[in-house]
Amino acid sequence: MSEFMRNVRLWFAPQEVREEGGTPDYRFSLANERTFLAWLRTALALIGGGFAVDQFLPDLPWGWRVGLALALLGAGVLCSLRAVNHWVRCERAMRRGEDLPVSRFPALLSLAVAVVAIAMVVVVLLRWEG
Repeated sequence: MSEFMRNVRLWFAPQEVREEGGTPDYRFSLANERTFLAWLRTALALIGGGFAVDQFLPDLPWGWRVGLALALLGAGVLCSLRAVNHWVRCERAMRRGEDLPVSRFPALLSLAVAVVAIAMVVVVLLRWEG
């Protein structure tokens, strides 16, 4: 079974994570959980932003409105899925005494949000000129 599929299975059976290695200091596990919750708050903000673009910018051309909304909604979905996967990976690494896993996801998410923000700036400027 691939490592990713094992992690996905552990999303729904977190008690199995306890079977690996030793129990880390609870402060580290709680910090891992706080990080997970921060990622979920970020995902909710992105999803809320996607709905806001769609609902509160009716004068925006349809293609722009839908494109920006879908970009934000998609980023929110990816962020929420990444949150749980990262939580499992970190918890397993702490129990095994391994280095915490690294990820390119924060950089990719930052770039995606920056691209959406730049597109929204362009839309706002074009609307002011029109």
